Amino acid sequence: MSLLPPSMSLTTPPPHRPVREIPGSYGWPLLGPISDRLDYYWFQKQDSFFKKRMEKYKSTVFRTNVPPSFPFFTKVNPNVIAVVDCKSFSHLFDMELVEKKDVLVGDFVPSLAFTGNIRVAAYLDTSEPQHSKVKNFCMDLLKGGSSIWVQELTSNLDILCDNIEASLSKSTPATYLFPLQQFLFTFLFKVITSMDPSLDPNIASSGYAMMNRWLALQLSPTISIGILQPLEEILLHSFPYPFFLVSQDYNNLYNFIKQHGKQVVEKGKTEFGLSEEEVIHNLLFTLGFNAYGGFSIFLPSLIEAIGNDSNGLQQRLRKEARETGGSTLSFNSVKEMELIQSVVYETLRFNPPVLLQYARARKDFQLSSHDSLFDVKKGELLCGYQKIAMRDPVVFDEPNRFIPDRFTKAKGGAELLNYLYWSNGPQSGTPSASNKQCAGKDYVTLTAALIVAYLFRRYDSIKGGAGSITALVKA
Repeated sequence: MSLLPPSMSLTTPPPHRPVREIPGSYGWPLLGPISDRLDYYWFQKQDSFFKKRMEKYKSTVFRTNVPPSFPFFTKVNPNVIAVVDCKSFSHLFDMELVEKKDVLVGDFVPSLAFTGNIRVAAYLDTSEPQHSKVKNFCMDLLKGGSSIWVQELTSNLDILCDNIEASLSKSTPATYLFPLQQFLFTFLFKVITSMDPSLDPNIASSGYAMMNRWLALQLSPTISIGILQPLEEILLHSFPYPFFLVSQDYNNLYNFIKQHGKQVVEKGKTEFGLSEEEVIHNLLFTLGFNAYGGFSIFLPSLIEAIGNDSNGLQQRLRKEARETGGSTLSFNSVKEMELIQSVVYETLRFNPPVLLQYARARKDFQLSSHDSLFDVKKGELLCGYQKIAMRDPVVFDEPNRFIPDRFTKAKGGAELLNYLYWSNGPQSGTPSASNKQCAGKDYVTLTAALIVAYLFRRYDSIKGGAGSITALVKA
């Protein structure tokens, strides 16, 4: 393996690399974006879309178009500079070179009606004063919830596993996606907002479904759900859906927090200088988009990686979960479980929950790949396709293979964390008000590790995939 030294993760380019013109083309106006959109969603799909262009231009940096585009996205510019290696990808997080204003999902911004006509933190750049207020508020909430985090996690996991076992006793396989989302919604609501959804029977039973609908309508122009083409192009990718279709769902969630979250709302107002509306809308976005949405994608990938194992990984996980960290699970106990943490990191590398990350050039600068320099102009949009970047052969040995112990000390795992970018920054980084790294980055990985440890203290073996469980052998 040819692992880059730590300094190579920085965006300061070494002087000996040749300056190249960025290859690729945006094509003819209107026709180019439509052609690329059809390749992206229909003829090639995402992975092949980026791989074919990388091979065609013999470069990990190139110009192309990404959806959404014409006909009903006339104010969205689909032109991007794609970056698909670790070195070029790292520029997305250098806040001196790039800005993150309104680029969460590229040049497309869902209607502000979805967030109460407020630009929530995810759409704010670090240079905007409101960003620091909201980011510090979110980090304070996470810190406050840490005292009940593990207790709430394990008690809600008890309920989830009991339900899956009951379903499995009736039919095989047992679908777990909706029970998992119910678990995530309840758990995350309690630890992030300090509110119990059971205070409102409607929120308790259907809150996760409300969140699903709210998320789906915002992101529909940018995602693929695998329905028969050309129906998907016509129904999902041609126009944005209006907020009124989910306004009742969102208002139910908003009013629940307003009624039962007076303490957390008051904290946001008095300690962080936010209005009531800013507190509630940012809470809902952090809870729904960042936490609930991210975990809903990530955890099935983690379960699939473990449930499909046929090389003895489960035996090793079971041994570590039961023999390491003492009798009680905690954040500190799972920090001692090196293999479990490595499996979590490798899942995030192999199947990152967020495939695309964006940033806009704050000024003219030279972007560096492993072998070349490229001139980027102020205002140009960078698009990082994370699934290819996280399989960079210059950094990761056997990049297309899932290696459970890749991030252990024996494999140089601490060094590799400098290149694990799933959280809008390196895993070795620290979230702060001056960057856009996920405020809950460490809570995500520790929570996933806790879930794996819990499962292998409860079960001897697990069989299943990303949506269903076929067999559970209790300890």
